[in-house]
Amino acid sequence: MIQTRTALTVADNSGAKKLVVIHIFGGSKRKYGYPGDMLNCVVKQALPTGQVKEGEMVKAVLVRARKEFRRPDGSSIRFSDNAGVLIDNPKDKNPRGTRIFGPIAREVKNKGYAKIASMAIEIV
Repeated sequence: MIQTRTALTVADNSGAKKLVVIHIFGGSKRKYGYPGDMLNCVVKQALPTGQVKEGEMVKAVLVRARKEFRRPDGSSIRFSDNAGVLIDNPKDKNPRGTRIFGPIAREVKNKGYAKIASMAIEIV
């Protein structure tokens, strides 16, 4: 569960290192985001040779969240960090990077981001 101004690490090789959430898509009054949700973020740190630059506004998908969240089967899951993957177009749902680092939540695949799920090392 994340909210506005939450700092995220980037789980791909697009060149960004740190993101800050400025909006959670899904409603104007939506306060919290969970794995699989699309976010509007600003790049706070980036590699000088990367695809994205500092200060750029990007769309990202939340793939890991520190706060535990419940699944419909009654189990709960949590990760050690808050992480997102940059996407190039919300309609295509393709990632901007070519590699995904670390595990991702199953909800990412269930919400239609199959390309991100197929590139991930592990789906939890």
